[in-house]
Amino acid sequence: MKAFLPRIDIALAQIRENARLLSELYGQRGISIMGVSKAVLGEPAVIEAMIQGGVRFIADSRLENIQKMKAAGLITQFVLLRTPLSQAEAVVQSVDISLNTEIATLQKLSYYAKAHHKQHQVIVMVELGDLREGVLPCDLAPFIRETLSLPHLKLVGLGCNLACYGGIKPDDRNMHALSILVNRIETEFQLSLAIISGGNSANYEWYQSARAIGRINNLRLGESILLGRETVSRKAIPGLHTHAFQLIAEVIESKQKPSLPFGTSGQDAFGNVPSFQDRGVRQRAILALGRQDVLVSGLNAHSKLEILGSSSDHLILDSQQHPLRVGDEVNFDLDYGALLAAMTSPFIHKQLIKEHRQTAPLSLK
Repeated sequence: MKAFLPRIDIALAQIRENARLLSELYGQRGISIMGVSKAVLGEPAVIEAMIQGGVRFIADSRLENIQKMKAAGLITQFVLLRTPLSQAEAVVQSVDISLNTEIATLQKLSYYAKAHHKQHQVIVMVELGDLREGVLPCDLAPFIRETLSLPHLKLVGLGCNLACYGGIKPDDRNMHALSILVNRIETEFQLSLAIISGGNSANYEWYQSARAIGRINNLRLGESILLGRETVSRKAIPGLHTHAFQLIAEVIESKQKPSLPFGTSGQDAFGNVPSFQDRGVRQRAILALGRQDVLVSGLNAHSKLEILGSSSDHLILDSQQHPLRVGDEVNFDLDYGALLAAMTSPFIHKQLIKEHRQTAPLSLK
C-alpha cells in the first residue's frame, strides 16, 4: 500500500545521533542539554530518540505536549518554557520545572503546590536584551527575594533567552553578564543554583569561540538536534545530520501554462495583489500541499524545481527543468518554521523511520 501523502519522513536514528553528538560536545565543558520538543508537538518517538542520545531534560512551551509525552511513558525531567497563570495547577501536577518571570504566577504555583503536597522547581528568566521574556537585571534581587519567600517552591536556577524575538546574539558580553548575576544572587541570598541556562541553539558560535563559559551549565536545544543547525546564521553544525525531516508531497497536476496570469487583476486569496514576470509558456506542477499545512517560505525543493507560490491547499512549481507527472512525489527540506507548521498540521502524515539513511558521523569537534 502506498504511503500517505503529504507526509513527513522522520529519521529517528539521525535525531538520536545529533542529540548524542551535541551532548558530547557541550558536555566537554560541563553543559547539559534540555531537548526542546515543541517543534515536533512532543512526538514520543522523537523525544525518546533525544533521551537515548543523552539529553537530560525535555522542555516544551505547551503543557499539552508534556502531558502527551508523560502519558506515553517517557521518563525524564520535564521543563515548561512558558507558564500561563491560568494553567498553574496543571503545571504543578505535570511539570518538574517551569521558567518564570512574574510573581503573580509564582504565587499561584506555590498555592497549588501546597494543595497537591508538592514542591515545584522554578528557574527565573533574566532579560539580557532580546526583549522576549525576562526580569530586568535591576529588578532581579527583589524578585528573587519574593520568590524565596514562597513556600512549596524551590528556586533551582537562572536563565536567559536570546536570538528569538530581537535577534540578539549570545556573546561573551551577555553570557558574562548572566554569570555575574548568578554570582551576585548566590552571594546575597546564600544559596547555590544548580541550573544556569544560557540560551538555545543560537549559542553554538559563542560556545565554539569562548575561552571561558563562566557559570553557564545548560542550553535549551531544539533546532540543533532536529535540523543540525545553529540559529544565528542557520549554518549546518559540522558532523550533524541536517535532513532528519523530509516533507513529501504528491503532484496532482502537470501542464504547460503561461507564466503570466490573464484577465483583470485583483487580490489573491490572502488579500495581496501579486505581480508576475512574463517568462513565456512553462511546465508547471501543482502539489497537494498549501499554506494550511506548512510555512511555504521555509521549504527548499530540488534545485531544478522553483516554488512559484501557493494557496491554502495548492503549491505551484515551475518544473521546466525537471518535468513531473501526476502522481510523482516531490521531496522538500524544511527550515524550523516550516517544520513547526508541518508537524502541527493534522493533514500531514508523520512517518517514523528507525533505520539509518546514511553513514553516521563518528564525532563532533
